[in-house]
Amino acid sequence: MARPTGPSFSQALFALLGRRLRWIPLVLGIVGFLWFTGPALFSGPPPHHGDHFGLPGPPSHPHRPPLRIKPSNPDSVWPKRATKVKEAFVHAYSGYRRYAFEADELKPVSGKKHNNFNGWGISMYDGLDSMWIMGLKEYFEEALKLVQERDFTKMKASEYAPFFETVIRYLGGLLSAYALSGEQILLTRADELGRALLPAFNTTSGLPMYAVNTQSGKTKMGWTDATLWAEALSCQMEYKYLAHLTGNHEYYEKVEQIMNLMYNSNSTAVQLGLFPTHWSRHTGMPSGEHFSVGAFSDSALEYLLKQWLLTGRSENKIKDLYLKAAKSVIDHLLYLTPDRELLYVTDSEVRPLSPTTTTEEGIDLSKLDASSFSHNPSHTFEHLSCFLPGLFALGAHTLDLSSADKELHEWAAAGLGYTCWLTYADQATGLGPDEMSMKHWLNDEDGLWINHLEKWKAGGKRPRRPPGLREGPNEKQKEYRDYLFSKSTYLLRPETIESFYILWRTTGDDVWRKRGWAVFQSIEQHTKTEYGYASVTDVDSEDMETPLKDEMPSYFLAETLKYLYLLFTDEEIIPLSQFVFNTEAHPLPIFEWSKEEKEAYNIPL
Repeated sequence: MARPTGPSFSQALFALLGRRLRWIPLVLGIVGFLWFTGPALFSGPPPHHGDHFGLPGPPSHPHRPPLRIKPSNPDSVWPKRATKVKEAFVHAYSGYRRYAFEADELKPVSGKKHNNFNGWGISMYDGLDSMWIMGLKEYFEEALKLVQERDFTKMKASEYAPFFETVIRYLGGLLSAYALSGEQILLTRADELGRALLPAFNTTSGLPMYAVNTQSGKTKMGWTDATLWAEALSCQMEYKYLAHLTGNHEYYEKVEQIMNLMYNSNSTAVQLGLFPTHWSRHTGMPSGEHFSVGAFSDSALEYLLKQWLLTGRSENKIKDLYLKAAKSVIDHLLYLTPDRELLYVTDSEVRPLSPTTTTEEGIDLSKLDASSFSHNPSHTFEHLSCFLPGLFALGAHTLDLSSADKELHEWAAAGLGYTCWLTYADQATGLGPDEMSMKHWLNDEDGLWINHLEKWKAGGKRPRRPPGLREGPNEKQKEYRDYLFSKSTYLLRPETIESFYILWRTTGDDVWRKRGWAVFQSIEQHTKTEYGYASVTDVDSEDMETPLKDEMPSYFLAETLKYLYLLFTDEEIIPLSQFVFNTEAHPLPIFEWSKEEKEAYNIPL
């Protein structure tokens, strides 16, 4: 029997083409399906580190930043400028990797290495989250392998880890990189390091010692036998987040004991928001009368606001301390120069004029006001203090302030930010000096910003902009600047850039981005070396070759370049509504205490 045969290929094709109206919709449907679903079906999940426009976090990680998208304006110059900053990071970090890897810092002029923070490779740890944010996958994964091998408890008997710097740089860097990437080894090492540093709190008051040997647990004092306010209050963010992640109550209790000293202090000045820079480890009381937001104090004021934000705005006693401290700074430490009307913040010796009135409940604050203390300002303005405009802007953006107080904090932020900018723009290099002595009024009361503000309001708010915010040209002639250098160095510091970033994010005013770009161009022109980036010894030098200092601090990778990159990135890849930056610019995710944690830590439900 013959087998039945079907049509030939040509016959079948002819028949199909003859009924084209039937197959065209089918083919179009298949093509459309593959067009929209093909990348997901065949490409696999997106990489963790992405390209310039992609920053996805690990699957299901609760703290990952949102996926970035391309800017709505593809012709914008800002993504290109962000790429320039990324290239600067690559230049700096690749120089460190080639000439100083696993040491702490690179010497960018000589190409040598330097160990100044435990010898654990601080530049790598400080740069971890910058690598992640900038999408530098190879650097990040290489660093993870070294983190895997690290044992923080191995330390020579003669060596000590400085508590403050180790917490904000190493511990903060590990926790931030974990929050962004979800890599478990980062949390494991953070837990080990956090535990190894705990002996620093073993003092009569609970205020930390200067340094600790992480193997033996022995501690030592620094250059002063007191604890600086910045040292005492710049560990709460890291340890509270670590307590939340690990469930280790000791982490929370050690740092909250310090906060209880602040809440319950019987110091008259402290109750009014005047927090001295020095505190006794024995009594837990202030041991000096120096009041500042610069060195010794800067990050303490910062952490009052930021730890309240970090812990889901649940610890309102901390917020109250910040509001009192911020008011005292505005009332007593903000001054105007007499000619250019530059708004600046200084430090002061604050002494009570007469014995205080005490009741059974404590100091009778109704009997005290500004006239109860003498204030002797130094009129020194530090680059370190240029974090303050960003802090005031963040507070005005997040706190439930009255309209008058919100406006006051915004004015302070804008005026201080502008002065910080002018200290850069005035110089031949376009870089800001580390410390200045400001020209001031013969009578200090005449120079207080708050007094000028009251006179301006009484005068019908004429001119339109308040004092301290009336912008003018930069000044190249030293005699007309209203300040002299106390320290002419630029140490690659981040504080001014940090404030530009927060001011831009909270106001939307592109002037802060433009000023940041001018600063970055000056960094590129005057600090870049064959090996990395170097500090400048004289910011107003007009020499053909800018005089350099052979150091590249790890915070240049952690803070200066990160804030510049974020400043020039259109999308908010580290949202201020979801993250809080520690004082080393390591973003930590905002979290809420569970009911069980609140009960354990006596936090109001």
